[in-house]
Amino acid sequence: MFTGEQTDLVAFFQKNKEKLVQEWEDSIVINHGDPFKLKIRENGEALLNVILSMHKVSKEELIEIVKKIAIEVSEERVLANINIGDFVYNVNLGRTILYSYLSKTGISWSDLQESINKINFCFDKFLYYAVSHYSEAKNKIIEEKTMFIDSTHQDRLTLLGQMTSSFIHEFRNPLTSVQGFIQLLKADYPNMRYLDIISGELDQLNFRISQFLLLSKKELIGKEKIDFKLNQLIDEVLNFLYPSILDGKVKIKRDLSKDFTLNGYADEIRQVFINIIFNAIDVLNHHEVDLPTIEISTWVENEELIKISISNNGPAIPAELRKTIFEPFFTTKKLGTGLGLFVCKEIIEKHKGELTCESSLDKTTFSICLPVLS
Repeated sequence: MFTGEQTDLVAFFQKNKEKLVQEWEDSIVINHGDPFKLKIRENGEALLNVILSMHKVSKEELIEIVKKIAIEVSEERVLANINIGDFVYNVNLGRTILYSYLSKTGISWSDLQESINKINFCFDKFLYYAVSHYSEAKNKIIEEKTMFIDSTHQDRLTLLGQMTSSFIHEFRNPLTSVQGFIQLLKADYPNMRYLDIISGELDQLNFRISQFLLLSKKELIGKEKIDFKLNQLIDEVLNFLYPSILDGKVKIKRDLSKDFTLNGYADEIRQVFINIIFNAIDVLNHHEVDLPTIEISTWVENEELIKISISNNGPAIPAELRKTIFEPFFTTKKLGTGLGLFVCKEIIEKHKGELTCESSLDKTTFSICLPVLS
């Protein structure tokens, strides 16, 4: 049942409804590109109608009515892509104009208090449901766009990877032929100058190509893990890098434990050692270091893990760089690919191991941890 004050209030607003809505419409912030700008007046009237009928329904029914209108309006605001701040301002502007009309009703403020509380309830609930739905809808749009971008980016990376792998495989075939002819020339003309230099450069080129191939799953087709001796592999790597070690006048110190057997892709582990040791030689060559030295140590930990440390006495790697040196395409070299250490980490982790780096003023150490073959 309506009280006398409530009946008078409803009658007053029914009489002044058109004028109130017009004043509200004239005051709000409107984006000229808003496709729903002609519906703003209609939405304002719908909210005002709820307020006019708020004394006729229960609290639960009032909430459902307000919620339905709020969600419909918020969906329009999402499609219009408006600033949610403008929307909240416009709604509260309607509340302010409504309050200004209350002073013209002739009803005392004490008698209006219950109606004012219900008006605030309607506006607060309307804003809550509208802004909540708006935020959820916007977040969903952002998630969908992000998924699309990620999917498109992944498709491009996959295509790029396939193209790169195919190109490098095609490039490697003539390279293998050139290396074969170099060996024939060495056999026929053992005293011919520059053949060793050409052969060494081809080996380095082949090494760089292998780094790219190790990023491709195609390289793993047909490959099988084998058992191999760790110390023997280290000796092979040092022999391979001997010209670079000699040119850089680098001293190699070895402290190797007994020769353990590992299981995995020996050529990939070889690439890891070559990359880390070659990087150390390069660092020592580009910085003035007294007695440039590389130390290689191996030992067993917990009878299940073999630890390999490769240290050099070059300059310290800054802390901020140590966080990114294993990321792809990060490099401090002018002609570097930025894939070397990234590939190393990928290989070691594929072998159930771990690759880390520590650096101080007098020593930088790359530590490799691998499971021992039981």
